[in-house]
Amino acid sequence: MKSTVSILMLTATLAFAAATAHADEYADTIEVFKKSAGSAAFFQHAYGYAVFPTVGKGGLVVGAAHGTGRVYRQGTYIGDTSITQVSIGFQAGGQAFSEIIFFENKAALDRFTTGNFELAATAQATAITASATATATTTGSGAGASGTKNSAATAGVYQDGTAIFTVAKGGLMYEATVAGQKFSYKPNK
Repeated sequence: MKSTVSILMLTATLAFAAATAHADEYADTIEVFKKSAGSAAFFQHAYGYAVFPTVGKGGLVVGAAHGTGRVYRQGTYIGDTSITQVSIGFQAGGQAFSEIIFFENKAALDRFTTGNFELAATAQATAITASATATATTTGSGAGASGTKNSAATAGVYQDGTAIFTVAKGGLMYEATVAGQKFSYKPNK
């Protein structure tokens, strides 16, 4: 019963996310992060980045998130990517957010484009239009915060060659979970 409710909540969240998407979603999302004081400088020095205009997330005890994105090397589109996350723990609700992952150098981008890139355990606290995240992995830790689309506030540093930022788009979700994000990659032909 709980898993059925979780699936229904995820479906509703993904439908909400799809309804808010439009033709220039990648350029618009990149512009949001370029306007943020904390993430803007990363565009000047990063070797590349992966951008996810909308990631839909939902759950009730068991949760999931999914989104599609594009990968850029030195500002040039090189391929498509997707993000999948499964979480178990105290959580309820649904949320949509944008995410960008900066790659500090060629080695970091190469690790991502192998197609089996994974981020480890994530603890997250989310409100309606703002969120804060903290991560802990075997290779280090990091933190970030986000505001609304028009007032994105971010803070971060590279950890193992990557820096990750999110901006809440909408929804309401409370969670105390352990989750891992997995990414796939398909080169642009």
